Amino acid sequence: MPEVIFSEEPSSTTAIARLEAGEIDVYAFSITDPDIFQQVLSTAALDYERNFGSYAEITFNPVGPTFANGKLNPFSVPAVREAINWLIDREYIAEEIYGGMALPRYLPINSAFPDYVRLIDVARALELKYAPDFDRAQTVIAAEMAKLGAQLVNGKWQYNNSPVEIIMIIRTEDERREVGDYLGTLLENVGFTVDRQFKTSGEASPIWIQSNPADGLYHVYTGGWVTTAISRDQAGNLDFFYTNRGLAFPLWQAYTPAADFDAVSTSLATRDFTTIEERTELFAQGLELAMKDSVRVWTIDQIGISPRKAGVNVAADLAGGIYGAQLWAQTLRHADGSSAAVKISMPSIIPEVWNPLDGSNWVYDTMIYRGTGDFGTMPDPFTGLWWPQRIEKADVVIKEGLPVGATLDWVNLSFADEIQVPTDAWSDWDAAEQRFITVAERYPDGVTALRKSVVYYPGDLYDIKWHDGSQMSIADFVMGIILSFDRAKEESAIHDPATVPAFNTFMRMFRGVKIVSESPLVIETYSDLYYLDAEWNVATWFPYFLRGQGAWHNLGIGIMAEADEELSFSRAKAQRLDTEWMNYIAGPSLEVLAGKLTTAAAQGHVPYEPTLGEYLGADEIAARWANLGAWYEQQGHFWIGTGPFYLEKVFPVEKVVQLKRNADYPDLSEKWARFSEPMIAEVDVEGPANVKIGAEAVFDVEITFKGQAYRRADIDAVKYLVFNALGELVFVGDAQAVEDGHWRVTLTAEQTAGLSAGVNRLEIAVASFTVSIPSFASMEFISAP
Repeated sequence: MPEVIFSEEPSSTTAIARLEAGEIDVYAFSITDPDIFQQVLSTAALDYERNFGSYAEITFNPVGPTFANGKLNPFSVPAVREAINWLIDREYIAEEIYGGMALPRYLPINSAFPDYVRLIDVARALELKYAPDFDRAQTVIAAEMAKLGAQLVNGKWQYNNSPVEIIMIIRTEDERREVGDYLGTLLENVGFTVDRQFKTSGEASPIWIQSNPADGLYHVYTGGWVTTAISRDQAGNLDFFYTNRGLAFPLWQAYTPAADFDAVSTSLATRDFTTIEERTELFAQGLELAMKDSVRVWTIDQIGISPRKAGVNVAADLAGGIYGAQLWAQTLRHADGSSAAVKISMPSIIPEVWNPLDGSNWVYDTMIYRGTGDFGTMPDPFTGLWWPQRIEKADVVIKEGLPVGATLDWVNLSFADEIQVPTDAWSDWDAAEQRFITVAERYPDGVTALRKSVVYYPGDLYDIKWHDGSQMSIADFVMGIILSFDRAKEESAIHDPATVPAFNTFMRMFRGVKIVSESPLVIETYSDLYYLDAEWNVATWFPYFLRGQGAWHNLGIGIMAEADEELSFSRAKAQRLDTEWMNYIAGPSLEVLAGKLTTAAAQGHVPYEPTLGEYLGADEIAARWANLGAWYEQQGHFWIGTGPFYLEKVFPVEKVVQLKRNADYPDLSEKWARFSEPMIAEVDVEGPANVKIGAEAVFDVEITFKGQAYRRADIDAVKYLVFNALGELVFVGDAQAVEDGHWRVTLTAEQTAGLSAGVNRLEIAVASFTVSIPSFASMEFISAP
């Protein structure tokens, strides 16, 4: 595929018409409109990919009780935020607003990922607790408003003799427009005056992401997210969504969770547990405390489709669809072998700046810049497990007794009674002297770790070329290790306070990294942070950063610009210093970066020279600066990677981005062609419609895929839940396998004796090894004496 052209198309309806007319080839968005879905199904020229990783929520500004302008912010009170859970009806949102193309979501974990099945009893209990209850919501809000000093006058809340006005930033591109309107009406019904401000992503971003929350430009935002790869372990979600360790944006830096919630969140994020039982207990506490905090009130998990022309092949992730698939660029092609450009549209194009360290987090940007980058490992789009991409193999050693298992054979998993960290490993960074601090210095008495990861790179690693023609070198890896520390250090020339909370969490777990061999490259990493899957415990240090790929030299000019306080990598620092948010692809930043490049080339500059200079020769230094200068002269930007496409041109006004095929990319699209169709289980449950109280009851569960029995070896777990006539969760257990495709739930006489007369519900949850999307089924039965 020689070329990909991205363009903006906010309307899903128009996008389908353009697909039918052949104007575009792919609409990279998760569409949930049931009418559009039927239109795609009935059009032979169109096809689609299903995805389950998009979700929506209501974001609250937590600053208060008053803003800098003196206006009252009711949502500074956790109890008011919590009450919104009772105020809204998620079933109504899912069925009526999303037309059945969504599931109600209450919790900060995705109902389509493995943790939901692991925690199904906890989840169901909280969903029952926070079921819609308008009167309860109104009572709680009224009590809290009175505490704040507000008065209800003729049905409207007033503060300091003025109406309490709630500013809502409501996104317009999808169903969140209707959800925002619906919430606005409910807020009016409990006495608030509501200012509905309908905005596109580009219009909303400067307010909810970029503004200082204390300025009071908004109270509520209708948020939307996409998890772009299946997350098999969502223990870090609480830290990301509820604490200042989540993102270096002003809103996140305003989060102040209660001490017990913060402690539980930290324990989950740092995997401060040794058994699945401890993890489950922590998660149960954390989910309950998240509902009490509710800086975010979750609304739905989307069941979306990503439409495309039938003649275009591209890998799609079960979570993120096409626009969230890390493999999209490696697999995109015309089925007939045509070399014509592929035209992709999305609802928004380049809504924010690009820089590899702290640029745009929008999925619309992420999809494009991922196509220009490459990775050490790639996520399986059906299971979320990681496969090797630019690494050869890996060894993972885990402390004996921790709950870690391996599925894929490219990882060698073993266990040890003790994992001692080498004294010469790098364990910290001295930003003043610009040198690594060894384990011997940081831990004079030695230190152990819970996890050791050893990554072996292929012998031809340094044959890889950056888009500007530079050869990849070990210096690119060392730069990445340095930047894991430097920005959080006060002595650093580019210190950024917004990076400190996340860094502190990282340092609580990090023990050391050691380059065992430079050629071929072998890197050991030691940490107390571990994941349940061995494949997730591989630390590659491949030079792909938080917001894209970067080389030591193009990152170097950005570091120079920030050190001189002319540009800032993060939005939070740019706001604090009143500088430009650094942009490697367009705008005023380019002139500043070009000036730094001129200086760097003239001086033979090496960033972090006391350390990085040890890995660089004069020839590489000169070649890198010359290559980047030629690249900027030709392309007009500083964005480079090693991925299958390079950034050719950006047209910010026209909202068009052009990528071209990287002729030096070593892989063919067939490398990842095996990901064709996910085996999502189909579940049916049968059993007695009437159960005698005090008698045994047996229910049969059939699990199939396309009419064929699902193999027992491919099933991870089949859980059952029983809800009594009052809607209370009374039993949870594991079904027993009978044969392929056939499982059985047996309720003992003792269990049914605990049921009262009435209609009960049996619910089945199935988790598979071949896909990470669980399947559900349920049936009702009557219990009687």
